[in-house]
Amino acid sequence: MTHRLETTISDALWAAIQARAQMLGQPTRQVVQEALAEALDLDHHSMFQVSTSGALVEGLYQGALTVGDLRRHGDTGLGTFEELDGEMILVDGHCYQARGDGTVTEVTDDVLTPFATVVAFAVDESHIMTDVISFDDLTSRLDGLRDSDNEFFAWRITGFLDALRMRTACRHASGTPLAEAVVDQAVFERLDLPATIVGFWSPGFSQAIAIPGYHLHAISDDRAHAGHVFDLRAQRLTVDVHRVSDLHVALPETEAFLQANLVAAHADMDAIERSKG
Repeated sequence: MTHRLETTISDALWAAIQARAQMLGQPTRQVVQEALAEALDLDHHSMFQVSTSGALVEGLYQGALTVGDLRRHGDTGLGTFEELDGEMILVDGHCYQARGDGTVTEVTDDVLTPFATVVAFAVDESHIMTDVISFDDLTSRLDGLRDSDNEFFAWRITGFLDALRMRTACRHASGTPLAEAVVDQAVFERLDLPATIVGFWSPGFSQAIAIPGYHLHAISDDRAHAGHVFDLRAQRLTVDVHRVSDLHVALPETEAFLQANLVAAHADMDAIERSKG
């Protein structure tokens, strides 16, 4: 959620803002947002992540952080819950859990997550997409909004979905490799659904920590349907872009994480993320 602010500033301050924008090659609104965020001690363009994708692949599903602590670092994001109990969707500061039985509930702050990624979402750019025919079509167009393969991007996509195909992970005990755990994932198809999609694009070099490429979760406007996005169709979508320039990772302090072999874990993530059941 963003808000419009109108104020009056001095000529000297305006000249300084314009000079900074020209020097950095950034829009003036971005310079102002970053300056306000710094003055108020807010991590405006920081992405906060709990644990690593490698730990998730290896089946380290022990809770590492509470939802309450997670929400202190951002209002938009995704992840999962302790024991891989469904998909997390964080939108407008509210955290929802989509379970394998198809239910969606808002969770309390004491619930634990083993893996999640969030940002304090602010719109750097906004675009309209029409006649989106598939997930691949959507991500191809999102590629056109990225000007670098070496930055992280957060997305918030809203609109009426003609069709939406999602998966939800089912609960599994810690220690079950993710490749095995997603075999029995629940897959749902919904039609004619107003919804919000949130997620990230992460560069390839981050594969040992983040999930490379696109990782998107959706939730319907009535908060009754949610999950990890596989495919979709839509006639018109609003795509808000949030550029990420800073990454913070909170590493679990559990014995399982400290002793795990995470060197080769990232090799399986691409196949797992695209496993459609």
